[in-house]
Amino acid sequence: MSSLTVTGLSKAFGPAPVLTGVDLHVPAGSLTALLGPSGCGKTTLLRLVAGFDTPDAGTVAVGDRIVTGAGRGVPARRRGIGFVPQEGGLFPHLSVAGNVVFGLPRRLRRDTGRVRELLGLVGLDAELADRSPHQLSGGQQQRVALARALAPAPSLVLLDEPFSSLDAGLREDTRQAVAAALTAAGATAVLVTHDQAEALSMADQVAVLRRGRLVQLTDPRTLYRRPADLDVAAFVGESVVLDGELRDGRAHCALGVLPVGQPAVDGPVRVLLRPEQLRLGAPFASSGVRARVRNVDFYGHDSRVWLTLPDGGTVTARLEGADLPSVGQEVAIEVAGAALTYPAPGAAPRTAVPDPAA
Repeated sequence: MSSLTVTGLSKAFGPAPVLTGVDLHVPAGSLTALLGPSGCGKTTLLRLVAGFDTPDAGTVAVGDRIVTGAGRGVPARRRGIGFVPQEGGLFPHLSVAGNVVFGLPRRLRRDTGRVRELLGLVGLDAELADRSPHQLSGGQQQRVALARALAPAPSLVLLDEPFSSLDAGLREDTRQAVAAALTAAGATAVLVTHDQAEALSMADQVAVLRRGRLVQLTDPRTLYRRPADLDVAAFVGESVVLDGELRDGRAHCALGVLPVGQPAVDGPVRVLLRPEQLRLGAPFASSGVRARVRNVDFYGHDSRVWLTLPDGGTVTARLEGADLPSVGQEVAIEVAGAALTYPAPGAAPRTAVPDPAA
């Protein structure tokens, strides 16, 4: 296994910049998710690392070996990088075994023990070795594609939205199998995704891209609890955002006076909470802000409750599936935990989330 280090990577197609000065370090043996909306540069970054495209500036190093930049350009086939495309990319005329060993030297392609080992690594039965790709489910095809990528023992594995074409249940099962296989192989991996749940549940660290720039790189818990800005907060999960005023280290807003979870200066702010921080109680048995239930979306394991505040604003709360309020019912809202604050539009810029490494 090897680390991946990207420094100052930039790429434009015609006059339109796609990536601008991206710096990224992926420690050896870890999984990093590249997260962002369509068109933010995720797949372009992956292709530059793989060697399928050439950057306009910057370097890519796998371990101590520079493979792009500094006057060097190692061909993709010689980089020691495994690649799992979005649709698996299996060869339809080859069997499962033929696909798995395709990238191995000829002398190793007849090693049936290696095929069984690789199929077992990705959670597939060795009996599937003689089947054709069209005889497999979508999830099985993606696991075979991963086995093929892992077969040459690459320094790095790149996965380009490998679960996007799968249905919800199959996606979760395949995701867990792929994560377990990467861990068992000790592989260094980079996963491209636009699914925040996928990134938060699988990755050791998440790199958020926006309009070709890296806006935050951190572990999943920090990303969710301390997003760099409101756009990141909205992208990585549901959020409750209110206008407020920060005075003496506390945020005054429509949900009351709230403690603040990071150092900040007094003045107008935008207050960020997560819906699960909102707790509902009986209106006369609680000291919280009164609200009226506008709608309830039931998901089984939990529910989203839409609430209308006295000032006419709307917020959402995430509650467990049992004991839900009824539409039209009056409730009291209390907030658990601290809020985060960000500069209000037009306010002087300031640091909302201090760098933990500073």
